[in-house]
Amino acid sequence: MPELSVVLYGRNVQGHLPETLAELAGAGPAGTGPVGAADPAPDAPTVEVVVAAIGPSAQDAAARHPSVTVVPLPEGTSDGAARAAGAARARGRWLQFARSKDGVTALGARGAAERAAELPDTVDVLLTDHSVSTWRRAGAPSADGGFLAKPGRRDVPLADCPDLLKVAPLLGTRIVRAGFWRAHAELFGGDDELFVAYAVPLLADRVAAYDQVALEERRLRVESLPPLTPDDRFALLETYERLLALAAERDAGPGPTAVLYAAMLTASLRIVARAGLPEPAAREFFRRASRAAVAHRPPGYRRPGGLEGVRRRLLEEDAYAKYRAFQAANKQRRKVRSAVGAGRAAVGRKVRDARYHQDLRRPVDPELAVFSAYWGRGVACNPAAIAAKLAELAPHVHPVWVVGAENVPLLPPGTDHVVPGTRRYWRTLATAKYLVNNANFPNAVVKRPDAVHVQTHHGTPLKRMGLDQLDYPAAAKGLNFHDLLARVDRWDYSVSSNSHSTQMWQRAYQSRYVELDYGYPRNDVYYSATAADVRAVRERLGIAPGKRALLYAPTHRDYEATWTPRLDLAALSERLGEDTVLLVRGHYFYGGAASPLTGLRRAGRVIDVSSYDPVEELALAADALITDYSSIMFDYANLDRPIVVYADDWETYAKTRGVYFDLLAEPPGHVARTQAELTGILTSPAWRDETAAKARAAFRRRFCEFDDGRAAERVVRRVFLGESEAALPPVTPLEERTPAPTPEEAAMPPEEATAPPEEATATSEEATA
Repeated sequence: MPELSVVLYGRNVQGHLPETLAELAGAGPAGTGPVGAADPAPDAPTVEVVVAAIGPSAQDAAARHPSVTVVPLPEGTSDGAARAAGAARARGRWLQFARSKDGVTALGARGAAERAAELPDTVDVLLTDHSVSTWRRAGAPSADGGFLAKPGRRDVPLADCPDLLKVAPLLGTRIVRAGFWRAHAELFGGDDELFVAYAVPLLADRVAAYDQVALEERRLRVESLPPLTPDDRFALLETYERLLALAAERDAGPGPTAVLYAAMLTASLRIVARAGLPEPAAREFFRRASRAAVAHRPPGYRRPGGLEGVRRRLLEEDAYAKYRAFQAANKQRRKVRSAVGAGRAAVGRKVRDARYHQDLRRPVDPELAVFSAYWGRGVACNPAAIAAKLAELAPHVHPVWVVGAENVPLLPPGTDHVVPGTRRYWRTLATAKYLVNNANFPNAVVKRPDAVHVQTHHGTPLKRMGLDQLDYPAAAKGLNFHDLLARVDRWDYSVSSNSHSTQMWQRAYQSRYVELDYGYPRNDVYYSATAADVRAVRERLGIAPGKRALLYAPTHRDYEATWTPRLDLAALSERLGEDTVLLVRGHYFYGGAASPLTGLRRAGRVIDVSSYDPVEELALAADALITDYSSIMFDYANLDRPIVVYADDWETYAKTRGVYFDLLAEPPGHVARTQAELTGILTSPAWRDETAAKARAAFRRRFCEFDDGRAAERVVRRVFLGESEAALPPVTPLEERTPAPTPEEAAMPPEEATAPPEEATATSEEATA
């Protein structure tokens, strides 16, 4: 018996049904096979797809998929009848009903089935999250996450968690136990989906929540639908009255009743305000809604405050004329407020500019430094490494970090910071002696003659940057090159990790700054980290001793509107076996549980490190790197560990983004063009053979030129302490550097780690010869 039956019902509206079926019953995500077929995880619950297809178009679409159960229905069949026909053929322990226009993904279905499989038979309904797509925007998140998070993993009576009734009333977000659905089939059999969506949790003995997306609601453009009539509006009011009567009959409790009552009043007032009903119909609707508001008012009900409270009072009093006058006055007030708000915003900008320019007349503070990384993300990258070394060598200089409000809670305790746009932010930028950034400060920032701007960058360029993007509009995306050059003209120093970067920066960012060929400060850790550091990171990540850890870190594609998976990670992990862990840095899991990787994650064989910082720790934990065109390869090469390039779309990437050199001709290791090739490399000794070592050695000579573990020190001494170039620590030759221990070496007893095997030594010598 399948754990879950996904019942798609109705006509093939706007042709959406085939794409949903292709996802559910066709190839599935990344080639995992039909969701109803053998699952990658043998113990995973199975999912079947049933299509209650109304009309030839829907029937033809469903018939193309042998794994789908098709229930052909004639044109004119009602939605309620279609749901009933689909439920009658469904074999699953749980049922999910979705209109043919909406979307259900294989990942969503698998995740929902896994969550449902955990629930006891006492639970009747599993409420899920959903996304919303319109002709303007695809996959927008719903507002239901907070409601679904409240019960956590517990199953509860609805009365104990009435906020679950606030989850959007879509039947597709109510996954119901089949026996429960059939026991109430007569009540659930109507065409009124709003009624059924609310009635399902109202009648349930216990409900559970699943805060992952299991349904994509595709909202059709209103102009493409038949116009609603006054009778349709009256029918909506009647639906809510039926639901409140059901709640009373069911003795649902004060919480759920209050939620339903508030939903009825909100819907009624919205219809009066926005539906454009003819005046007689609007007056009659208001009268009926007033009667319903009084008749169903729960004991102890208290109106909310503010304007909403006024609206509800007028509705309860059936004061239609007063309501219309109030509505007109409120509309005029909003217009005035909008105009005043726009004026205030303009005035605010003028005040900000005036204050900022006043601050620019203040003396520059020689002991104040501003740091920013990735447009206010937090303490990270090269600026973080410089700030850490500054605290050691020049503690008299006070660092202040620019951090977006959303990232403030993630800051290390005690970090002095400013939030962009605030009064202190602009004053700090105006008076600081040093401004350090791996991106750029806003256009409005003025470069003072006695202030020092340090551009650290955040990667070695493979892709075209700056002015070199002029011929690549997909990459430039409307970039204003005049503004870019104005920002570049503020730079005093530009940090570089190799001669290639120095030359490319000079070409891409043409100005008079001084190049600091000192190495990337963020890469210092690759030479200072100890065996204990490596072990500690692996323990934090949950990597068992002796396991091979592969870090998979792909880059962004400018030519893609949305993210596209490039590897079937489930299949790759299965081929690599239990002794290999994949550290995946990317948006692969879409919320985690709704994924074919769930079982592998539970076993610790796939670890999502997309939000793990700093990335340098991930590199230290990994035995090897798998990437495509990400600049992480240049940093990771410092560790002298294997790198495998997965370049399945190199020609497209190079043509649309533009590149500075042919990575396939000068790679840091083996190159795979298909997943089969990649799997072959990683399941054989090739991933770290002599050919890979020689390629890596040449790559390191070219791109790890200045990285020797003392880059941050050189920057601090030169920029903050004013030491001459001659006084700075010279760059250590590549052959004299000692990278951090590999995980294999870190696991050895100290006496063994200091004496590498003869075979490994010979390979290293051959590679650098």
